[in-house]
Amino acid sequence: MGEVSRVGLTPAAADLIRRLRADHGPLMFHQSGGCCDGSAPMCYPEGEFRTGSSDVLLASLAVDGVDEPVTFWMSVSQFERWRHTHLTVDVVPGRGSGFSLEAPEGVRFLIRSRLLTESELAELAELDASSAPGAPSA
Repeated sequence: MGEVSRVGLTPAAADLIRRLRADHGPLMFHQSGGCCDGSAPMCYPEGEFRTGSSDVLLASLAVDGVDEPVTFWMSVSQFERWRHTHLTVDVVPGRGSGFSLEAPEGVRFLIRSRLLTESELAELAELDASSAPGAPSA
């Protein structure tokens, strides 16, 4: 099997993650799907946003130069609508939510998406079937 994933990073997002990691320690993302900035990926120090049974861990993103992976979580309700998409975390100029770590930088994280291919969906379904209970399913 290849390296199929549900979430990726642009080089600009990876650069910003490295800078934020240096200032704040290990990081995580959460995308709730709420209104306004709640529909954008929010970046927090790892563990600052409490996840639970209403959240799905979509990815543990490896970033060159960062010792630990950056987790990416999404609410179950939003995942039900986005389950057939690949998400790419990017960075654009502008001010996002004041709760997300990049807000003081004058930029904000955003999601770019595309539909997963049939082969990616099949591979993710196999991976999900072999995962622990509660894993996302294609």
